[in-house]
Amino acid sequence: MAYVPVPKDLTAVKTKVLFNLTKRQLVCFSGGALVGVPLFFLLKGPANLNAGAASFCMVLVMLPFFLMAVYEKNGLPLEKIVRNIVRVLFLRSKQRPYQTNNYYAVLARQSKLDKEVRWIVGKKAKTGHRAVIVPRREASNRSRRRKSPADR
Repeated sequence: MAYVPVPKDLTAVKTKVLFNLTKRQLVCFSGGALVGVPLFFLLKGPANLNAGAASFCMVLVMLPFFLMAVYEKNGLPLEKIVRNIVRVLFLRSKQRPYQTNNYYAVLARQSKLDKEVRWIVGKKAKTGHRAVIVPRREASNRSRRRKSPADR
């Protein structure tokens, strides 16, 4: 009886299209061939380089295409890894301060402003200016459902 290994994680299995290659690999290899092979013939013919130097230049030009097709680390292809490295080294700031959203500080600041407004209004009422009544804020209860127009 034939033994066929079946991987436990089926998300790592990629569908093969042609010559046991994935679509990504086919596109990258064909792109490398479209750039590298004409370069080889241009360097060998009109540029008068020997075949060894022309093939070495062809390999150097095709190497990024090959790496983009084959290299993958932690499920990320090469261009995403390079993009992350560029972001970390050049685009983002080196110092990343720890910041939190302190909702208590916002409530405390609002309470302080409300007290200041009440103090100013009370001061104007004592001096004879027309008084403006500032209602106290009610504690918000977000768990309470909104009343529909029929319930009001």
